[in-house]
Amino acid sequence: MQLHAIHAGMFKLDGGAMFGVVPKTIWNKLNPADENNMCSWAMRCLLIEDGNRLILIDNGMGNKQEAKFFGHYYLHGNYSLEKSLQEKGFSIEDITDVFLTHLHFDHCGGSIVLNKSKNILEPAFKNAIYWSHSEHWDWAVHPNAREKASFLKENILPIQESGQLKFYDIESNFSNNFTVEIVNGHTQSMMLPCIKYKSYKVLFVADLLPSIAHIPIPFVMAYDTQPLLTLKEKETILNNGVEKNTVLFFEHDPYIECCNLIRTEKGIRPHDTFNLSVL
Repeated sequence: MQLHAIHAGMFKLDGGAMFGVVPKTIWNKLNPADENNMCSWAMRCLLIEDGNRLILIDNGMGNKQEAKFFGHYYLHGNYSLEKSLQEKGFSIEDITDVFLTHLHFDHCGGSIVLNKSKNILEPAFKNAIYWSHSEHWDWAVHPNAREKASFLKENILPIQESGQLKFYDIESNFSNNFTVEIVNGHTQSMMLPCIKYKSYKVLFVADLLPSIAHIPIPFVMAYDTQPLLTLKEKETILNNGVEKNTVLFFEHDPYIECCNLIRTEKGIRPHDTFNLSVL
């Protein structure tokens, strides 16, 4: 088995929304905002070589949306999903499984592309199975008013229409090296993959901990549908992470790919930070 960080680009979100009730005087030191209060965030995916399978966890926001959409989210930087895969020696066609932690646009938008010659939406990963969670899928295709802007039907419905969709559960036998934690504070039934890798456990923390700055318990996004539940879920995940010496893999941190944890007088905090490639 081999793991690779795959960078699908950078985008911007409002700093206040990303840090919730935490004052700007605190969070602005961690991820400085521009003149519009927007901070840059990564869309960092995880590629897993597992035998004859090539598994991609999440895939960024893609590039099929109109200019008005990108005007809100400021896609920028030199990274793209295709370029990052090519740098690792792979192509879109090589992916056998696309595992979607949840269906917000910045995690699944790269699932679907616009075929301009046919003017139709179709799966970007033509040889892959797309994995979602049945409860989360239902949550996404019948969106609440709070999350409707994040659940874009053009990112979601074509997956099912293609016949490439499967739902993950504990009976799926997805991989002997792969388990999943289900959390509900950010959105219903978000999946956090945990990969047994060499002597490590690598936890893909998705939007439970979008960046290393979100490790302190009160640092919860305003986007979360159940922030008090997020607090409890963070506490459980972080305590388990210390006890099991888990490596956290950050999807949105603009600078840091991974860290492990240490218990301090102020609570659980990052210990060492490092790139995934050093494991």
